[in-house]
Amino acid sequence: MRQENAALDVQEVPKVQKWIMLSLQHLFAMFGSTILVPFLTGLSPAVALVSSGLGTLAYLLITKGRIPAYLGSSFAFIAPIIGAMASAGPAGAMIGSFLAGIVYGLVAIFIRLLGLNWLMRILPPIVVGPVIIVIGLGLASTAIDMAMYAPGDEQIYSSTHFQVALITLLVTIIASIFFKGFFGLIPILIGIVVGYIVALFRGIVDTSGIREEWTAITSADSITEFFIAIFQKPDFIMPFVHYSPLDIISLEIVALMAPVALVTIAEHIGDQMVLSKVVGRNFVKKPGLHRSIMGDGVATVIASLIGGPPNTTYGENIGVLSITRVFSVFVIGGAAVLAVMFGFIGIITATISSIPSAVMGGVSILLFGIIASNGLRMLIDNEVDLSNKRNLIISSVILVIGIGGAYIQLTDNLQIAGMALSALIGVLLNLVLPGKESGYGNGSMFNSNEVTEHDNAA
Repeated sequence: MRQENAALDVQEVPKVQKWIMLSLQHLFAMFGSTILVPFLTGLSPAVALVSSGLGTLAYLLITKGRIPAYLGSSFAFIAPIIGAMASAGPAGAMIGSFLAGIVYGLVAIFIRLLGLNWLMRILPPIVVGPVIIVIGLGLASTAIDMAMYAPGDEQIYSSTHFQVALITLLVTIIASIFFKGFFGLIPILIGIVVGYIVALFRGIVDTSGIREEWTAITSADSITEFFIAIFQKPDFIMPFVHYSPLDIISLEIVALMAPVALVTIAEHIGDQMVLSKVVGRNFVKKPGLHRSIMGDGVATVIASLIGGPPNTTYGENIGVLSITRVFSVFVIGGAAVLAVMFGFIGIITATISSIPSAVMGGVSILLFGIIASNGLRMLIDNEVDLSNKRNLIISSVILVIGIGGAYIQLTDNLQIAGMALSALIGVLLNLVLPGKESGYGNGSMFNSNEVTEHDNAA
């Protein structure tokens, strides 16, 4: 049934010209955040674009074309990816991402068989909120280092880099607060573009890669050479081609990546409820939360098989849906196809790679702060009472252990550290301490009608 307030309903197909423009709008909305994750972790931005597109298409297929959601790079996995890469290189990060996708799949199966209450008992807002705060604040030093120091092995303070970072941050804030309509949905992209231009004038942009790509395109003598110059294969990282998974997998990688999946699943549930309200359909009930989580997991597995970061549903694109009232999954699918195409265009990849770390640092100051603030918002929205000693203890322990960088050294090669450790201790405290009901809060999304209906159906 078509929604009265929908410009295009979920399964309506727009005309071709309008289709392309609407899909480009979604592409731009996710672009800044999606390329930031690989930029911070050392993965390929081109592969991240391809994996986000392929992951979104897989998600739409698994959810039977009923949920208009775009999937992009997940910020929650930045620190675990960096840790896995330090342990076993990019292959280690891919193994960890694959395992995170498997966790998604297992949770989806359990939800289908057992309902949702078991997961909510493990991950109430009093656990998930502080862990999300840890994710954001744990990355704060990364953002500041990128903003203040010139790239290199030694940290050397650079006033030029810091000025560029602050200008980028200021422009992003202005765009977020004062821009309306579509431009209000892409403040990150606007900040990156303006910061890049400022960095060009300050002489801290290496444009050699762009010049090489442009020279190859302009010097092409035939149509064939022209297309070869434009389209290039991204730097994929594939199992059994570039590495042997059995030689890489370890308990340390499992401990780094798998616990994060549980936290992002809780975020995913919140996204689905917001999306259901925006579109006017109960997506938690139909096609079912188990399908949505499975789609997220499959998208993350696909990313891990080609060298991209884990994927997750994007709030930026939910914002686009809310403003435009265009709910068509065909528009989302079109954005996914365009993302894959962008990943294969060499000059776009070269331009992304040339973005100075100061520009990304300026944007990251805001983004990582927003992640932490979203954790605080989860506690507020769910009306969690922090005057309750139990809630105060759980949140306090999670925050100090996670941000402080505590770790448990189990063996020479196995360490549970930072966010993973804080999440596990938070879960244990929540299960052991009496008064579990207070951890859900008075306005908990986990006690909503959507969840109750889904449990009854399951």
